[in-house]
Amino acid sequence: MSSEVKVPTLGESVSEATIGEWLKQPGDAVAADEPVCSLETDKVSVEVPAPVAGVMGELKVAVGDTVQVGAIIATIEEGSGAPAAPKPAAAKAEAAPAAQAPVEAPAEGADAQTLSPAVRRAVLEHGVDPSTIKGTGKDGRLTKEDVLAAAEAKKSGGAAAPAATAPAAPAASARAGRNVERVKMTRLRQTIAKRLKSAQDNAALLTTFNDVDMSAVIAARDKYKDLFARKHDVRLGFMGFFAKAACLALKDVPAVNAQIDGEEIVYHDYVDISVAVSAPNGLVVPVVRDCDKLSFAGIEKAIADYGKKAKEGALTMEDMAGGTFTISNGGVFGSLMSTPIINPPQSAVLGLHRIEDRAVVVDGQIVIRPMMYIALSYDHRLIDGREAVTALKIIKEAIEDPTRLLIDL
Repeated sequence: MSSEVKVPTLGESVSEATIGEWLKQPGDAVAADEPVCSLETDKVSVEVPAPVAGVMGELKVAVGDTVQVGAIIATIEEGSGAPAAPKPAAAKAEAAPAAQAPVEAPAEGADAQTLSPAVRRAVLEHGVDPSTIKGTGKDGRLTKEDVLAAAEAKKSGGAAAPAATAPAAPAASARAGRNVERVKMTRLRQTIAKRLKSAQDNAALLTTFNDVDMSAVIAARDKYKDLFARKHDVRLGFMGFFAKAACLALKDVPAVNAQIDGEEIVYHDYVDISVAVSAPNGLVVPVVRDCDKLSFAGIEKAIADYGKKAKEGALTMEDMAGGTFTISNGGVFGSLMSTPIINPPQSAVLGLHRIEDRAVVVDGQIVIRPMMYIALSYDHRLIDGREAVTALKIIKEAIEDPTRLLIDL
């Protein structure tokens, strides 16, 4: 007797998803509620659990296929020794370009491994044999970090291990060694592309800049970070200071926390800050709700939790719904300056950048200070230049004098 694996409810207004990866193959033992595949929606990745324990049966859809909520995507056979069912869409897989097929370990007798595009690319770039690498991901799957570590060990170990057999190039190359790889965009990446292009097409984007002396915040953080961590069990970062500073600015300049809806302007008496974080499939923006009412510890805990969930691919639709303002920190990647794009339907985004020592003039003297460029991109249809500059200046002053955060100035 077999049980059906169906696409679960994915959230309000979400009716379809894309098969991102099969975590179990026909013939694999499956425990009840164990994830058998991952689905990619417009915003998040969702794992589909097994409804019963048994053995994985037929996979009715292939990776990359679009499926509707409620659709049957696989079966699970009861017992522990059911025969493996044939893999789905075999003819389709044979006709597909070789670069889109799973990379198989070249070692004789080794089990084939299904690798994600990022892992496959790393295997090809570094010429390592995936069958010789122990995966640290879920169910022993290889991660990009596993491949990079193996490549580094190969370099430092002298004799090189046998190189992985690279799949054939998807098209004949004009020159030897000049291959290309075509990888279908994930649903999340497609959505990001559409939303960013929509922001450029529909909003009157403009960016204003300022620079911030980070001396006071750095001193406060250095003085209290150990005590803060012991008391609240969370790291004291810079994001809490900027989130609090942004709340001051948004309260004083409500248009920066508003949005356009048709012919109306919607003002919010609360501040829900979307914090851009990096996830395996792209940039996502979970929302720290009622940020204006949270303590430093509350903000830092929320951001830390979202960062962990993003890394694990566990963010939900609810985590990213709403948001009235966005903070994006390109400084963690080394960015000196940028013009961030707003996150529709929001009207403004604050861009943070790297901190570096620069020569500045203070009281007529040239001194070295840790400085950061900050940028506020905004929709000029709603926010005037005076309002944008004022909001960014409030943020600058609050960071340079954190006491303002305590006495609401």
